[in-house]
Amino acid sequence: MNTYLTPFRRVAGIAGCSLVALCLASPAHATGVLAGTLIENTATATYQTGAGSGSVTSNKVTVKVDELLDVAVATLSTAPATATSAPAVLIYSVTNSGNGPEAFNLAADPKVSGNAFDGAVKSLVLDSNGNGVYDPGVDTVLTAGAAATPELGPDKSVKVFILVTLPAGATDAQTSQVRLTATAQTGAGTPGTSFTGKGEGGGDAVVGITTASANSLAALIASLANITLTKSASILDPFGTAKPVPGAVVTYSLAAKVTGSGELDGLHVIDTIPDGTTYVPGSLKLDAAALTDGADSDAGTGGTGGIDVTLGKVAGGTTRTVVFAVKIN
Repeated sequence: MNTYLTPFRRVAGIAGCSLVALCLASPAHATGVLAGTLIENTATATYQTGAGSGSVTSNKVTVKVDELLDVAVATLSTAPATATSAPAVLIYSVTNSGNGPEAFNLAADPKVSGNAFDGAVKSLVLDSNGNGVYDPGVDTVLTAGAAATPELGPDKSVKVFILVTLPAGATDAQTSQVRLTATAQTGAGTPGTSFTGKGEGGGDAVVGITTASANSLAALIASLANITLTKSASILDPFGTAKPVPGAVVTYSLAAKVTGSGELDGLHVIDTIPDGTTYVPGSLKLDAAALTDGADSDAGTGGTGGIDVTLGKVAGGTTRTVVFAVKIN
């Protein structure tokens, strides 16, 4: 008697890698057959006996594919993000590289070895409109201590922004890094760790090669500015020389030099009229351009109470000079 076994397999879903291997070899993309898929298998035996032939069919074996827990985190900031008086915005992506729907807990750590300074994490934000740009008032700010992604399907990603402020003492051009870690809410651990009944469709959830937790670093750079204010004076007396006698005019020059890669905002140069002198009306200038003394549309005011010149926003590498004069009584 000759007997032939011919297996037939029907997969209710997407065909993929071996169930025995649990698809552990490909953490970068959603792995193999979707979680909860039923893999059904029957076999047929055909035979001959005497002048006749026949066949028999085995019972059907059904296996439900377990959920594999895997995640990938990547930094999308191609250059260090700039931190000024406003927070730096660091951009990451979190991708579900498992084979079932999963949400991921998020944690930001600004204390990374090698940092010149440790920034302060202001907030974690989800890119709600998917445009890859932080939009205040539009994107979703996550609750401190409970930050998590929404449930992501296999191969689905979400962009995450971390807003980081500079600490006191940070100096211009110093750099730092912040680590974003994403961990599967179902659980994490060594590859192969199983969570009974926690997978999609009631099957088990099995930790994949990523340990169901991944992280990535993004960098920021401090962009700050400093200022030095240098005051000098020149004297012209009534005799055409430089003696500080009554009636002599003292012209003060105030040089505001801004250095660094950042900028200063709301900058004012203010000075008082020294005792024993009187302000010379119409003497106020900014960068050699005359200013009126009254409170009007130009940048300065001057009078018996002193001078006040508004410089506003001034970038590093810039020097602005204010000049005014007084007469010795």
